[in-house]
Amino acid sequence: MPDTPHLIIPSAFLPVEGCRQALQGLRLPHLDALLRRLSLQEHTQTPDDALSAPHERVLAHALGLPEDDGRTPWAAWELCQRGRTPDALHSAWAWITPCHWQVRTDHVTLADPAALQLDEAAARALLEVLAPWFAQDGITLHYDRPTRWLAQGELLAGLATASVERVLHRDVSHWLPGEHKAHPLRRLHSEMQMLLYTHPLNDAREAQGLPPVNAFWVHGAGRLDAPPSPTGAAPRVDTRLQDAALREDWPAWAAAWQALDAGPLAQLHTQAAQGQAVRLTLCGERGALTWHTAARSLGQKIQSLLRPQRFADVREKL
Repeated sequence: MPDTPHLIIPSAFLPVEGCRQALQGLRLPHLDALLRRLSLQEHTQTPDDALSAPHERVLAHALGLPEDDGRTPWAAWELCQRGRTPDALHSAWAWITPCHWQVRTDHVTLADPAALQLDEAAARALLEVLAPWFAQDGITLHYDRPTRWLAQGELLAGLATASVERVLHRDVSHWLPGEHKAHPLRRLHSEMQMLLYTHPLNDAREAQGLPPVNAFWVHGAGRLDAPPSPTGAAPRVDTRLQDAALREDWPAWAAAWQALDAGPLAQLHTQAAQGQAVRLTLCGERGALTWHTAARSLGQKIQSLLRPQRFADVREKL
């Protein structure tokens, strides 16, 4: 049904000790009450090394976007949402995020771009420095916001990429776009690292005690051949659990769960209790579980009373 509210919650559970400890004693009464009313519709599993996170796949499906791993054209889709459909369909697009790669003994990790503290002036100055190099490979950069620029060019068509959130604090080597080291984007990465290593912009940043911008990340790439046909109303994605999990702040993660339970989940439960159709998707690193309002047989109703479904019973499937 087009007007069915659908709530997607990323990072509902992560198989790490900090997360498990945060769950001890955590009570989510509205979530458990909601799960007792709904029926499990779908359980999907995602490989650990998949470029697209489970919640990204669920969202892409709901929005009628391509679901191939790492090939959902999020940048082009957002241009459509802004009313720039002709621009979006004209060529391939992607997001470019200036970032800091932390070089460690045996690997390189992607640091949180927010830590760069880039403002608009600094970001525009940086874009001016990088734009000519991208242009050599047919990619045009457009300023959008300090930590996310638009990139336009045929090299981005069909390019498999991972979101910044998917790669944050991880070794970048597995997640780099381009199938092989000779890919133009791989070369561009190397050129930008050399260019930025001694650039006056970074000298000024280090004098201010700020981390240097020494790399960029490409994500949301691809071509949108036609405006998408969503399967229903656009879902709401609540990222407060994900934000805390990426910081590995488990007390904040637990507090976010309580806020979700008292807010959006309580509202969804009220809607379901009033007979309205609703959908809920909980996502982890590897899996996604979707529940929906569906007619149930007498046997199913009795089963739900005898063995009520609770978050504690399903979270390990995420």
